[in-house]
Amino acid sequence: MQHIKRFFIGKPLKSSDEGGQQLSKVKALALLSSDALSSVAYGTEQIVTVLITLSAAAIWYSLPIAAFVLILLTSLILSYRQIIHAYPQGGGAYIVSSENLGTYPGLIAGGSLLVDYMLTVAVSVSAGTEAIISAVPALYGNQVGIAIIIVVLITAMNLRGLRDSASLLMIPVYLFVVVITIMILTGLAKISTGSLAFHATSLVGAAVPGITVGLILRAFSSGSSSLTGVEAISNAVPFFKKPKAKNAAATLAIMGIILGFFFAGVTYLNWYLGITPKLKVTILSQVGAAIFGHGSVMFYILQFSTALILALAANTGFSAFPILAYNLAKDKFMPHMYMDRGDRLGYSNGILTLALGSIVLIFIFNGSTERLIPLYATGVFVPFTLSQTGMIRKWWHERSKGWIGRSLANFVGALISFSIFIFLLMYHLGDVWPYFIIMPIVLLVFYKIHDHYHKVAAQLRLVEQVKFHDYAGSTVIVLVSNVTQVTVGALNYARSIGDYVIAMHVSMDENPAKEHETESEFKKDFPDIRFVDIHSSYRSVSRPVLRFAEIISKNARNRNYTITILVPQFMPKKPWQNILHNQTSFRLRAALASREDIVVATYSYHLKR
Repeated sequence: MQHIKRFFIGKPLKSSDEGGQQLSKVKALALLSSDALSSVAYGTEQIVTVLITLSAAAIWYSLPIAAFVLILLTSLILSYRQIIHAYPQGGGAYIVSSENLGTYPGLIAGGSLLVDYMLTVAVSVSAGTEAIISAVPALYGNQVGIAIIIVVLITAMNLRGLRDSASLLMIPVYLFVVVITIMILTGLAKISTGSLAFHATSLVGAAVPGITVGLILRAFSSGSSSLTGVEAISNAVPFFKKPKAKNAAATLAIMGIILGFFFAGVTYLNWYLGITPKLKVTILSQVGAAIFGHGSVMFYILQFSTALILALAANTGFSAFPILAYNLAKDKFMPHMYMDRGDRLGYSNGILTLALGSIVLIFIFNGSTERLIPLYATGVFVPFTLSQTGMIRKWWHERSKGWIGRSLANFVGALISFSIFIFLLMYHLGDVWPYFIIMPIVLLVFYKIHDHYHKVAAQLRLVEQVKFHDYAGSTVIVLVSNVTQVTVGALNYARSIGDYVIAMHVSMDENPAKEHETESEFKKDFPDIRFVDIHSSYRSVSRPVLRFAEIISKNARNRNYTITILVPQFMPKKPWQNILHNQTSFRLRAALASREDIVVATYSYHLKR
């Protein structure tokens, strides 16, 4: 198993190697921006899919809707740059909301983002699978299986560590950036020269019968899904090379410029070419076919790079989820295991939890991007709203130079984010209702964990001068199944730590002669050790041991003795061989651990072959 682990994950890294795992702006852009940049593949499509429900003529409304999406993007980029500088320790919306709005809003933001990062993985991988199927229609019907395989591969990549993940992501991310840039510039060049025919379903400003504000708002809220992933860089500031905040803010600005250019360009080309959604073929694929020619080399490079970045966009979730889980665990709202680093210095438990959660979501939603996106957007616009509001309160209290301008940027972001959340409730309630079931459960879990840690701390804390109890002696009960080398070793050890040693055997055989064989053999080899044989009519070992321990412990307390139950076991040379043996010792330790007045110890005898 170790050889397989090392093959996929690599050799362990020293804690002192952590500096070598930090990211430059070039690598961080690939690692943390893939989610936001990949949304170009479905952002425009989400807007057009809503508008087309009225008529193809309504597609021209995608242009002003895209303009408002870009305004929101600008506000979010400005705001999250402020968050990066104000909170360079990372944590994003959770830290901002907790410090400025209180624990409860902070937990709502943190819980929303935890669920949303699982949705990020599920949406990205599902969209990547759809792009693969657009290029290879014969794979249609195998979406769930393909998506799960992709999740497993990305998980293995992230377990190798930040630097290796970023290095692997650079090629597909920058290939996608280059190809989309070429596609947009080529399309605009062909339009300017007249070599690309105008096929818009209607002119800008054309009256469209039946258009309503509700439809426009619904399309806007759907298109705003393109902005998910923008907050990831603010969560992962500690991953950057020094100066961390400056490099993270610069990376966020670069990502915002690229995303804005891509979203505007694809939306404009889609309107100009009059493209409408089709089953099994994405809008981006149709735009690429119109500009490069269906079947051309560039068309297939576009399909390939789109599929890659959509699948690997899940990596943003794998980068941000573990650090958010770390911050929640540090504040005692998640298990402390999320603070542990793995062999490659990554937060492995967070990575594995995210992978498992996203696979469950892919199964539940059958790998459908369209069904996942509204819930996905809801989970991110709640933290957007809370973090912007938290920053407004921060600037109000500090009132440092330029605080009014910064507050205004945050106010615009908070207002639009909250408005989108309301629109999602109004027009996508059938898709987003699970959020209102999941979040109370998540918050309850947070509070239960936090309460447990506080109770543990209160019970472990030293409140007075330490006083040692002066025991008169020690009784050790050694559990014996039969007389073997394990028994000899366990009894020798028991005699070294105990004043009084008892060997206990639980017999289950109905033949009395058989029951006494073990006792006779034991007395022959250990005549000076008390041997107790208890018959179990119901074939249980744990219950007779517990009953006997209760009797002995009462006697031990009266004599001011400690009582230890020693559970012998032998350890096979190879780990896989454990499944060939009865695991009675594990069950016994689990049963005995509930007793407050008994110390449970294990004696391990290691087999040589």
